[in-house]
Amino acid sequence: METAKDPVVIDGGDKSCVRLLLELRAHIAALPPETVVHLIALDPAAPIDLPAWCHMTGHAYLGVVAPAPPTYALRSAARPVPTDPASPWRRAAS
Repeated sequence: METAKDPVVIDGGDKSCVRLLLELRAHIAALPPETVVHLIALDPAAPIDLPAWCHMTGHAYLGVVAPAPPTYALRSAARPVPTDPASPWRRAAS
């Protein structure tokens, strides 16, 4: 499967990290593996929650791309670890 050449930009605005992760998970599921995503997130918890979520799911957290607006980069995994449908911060039951 081919990867996108330019990063996919997702504007999470001022959504809470819970809503942001739910939307991010849905967006990433529709993308080819190894796609770079730039996520704009104003929630002050994003710099903590996003790297932790990437670590848990197998996506690669690439770091901060821009300080204003706060933009974070990640690369989608080929086989991410599934998370609970209602709780993206918890692994899905086996």
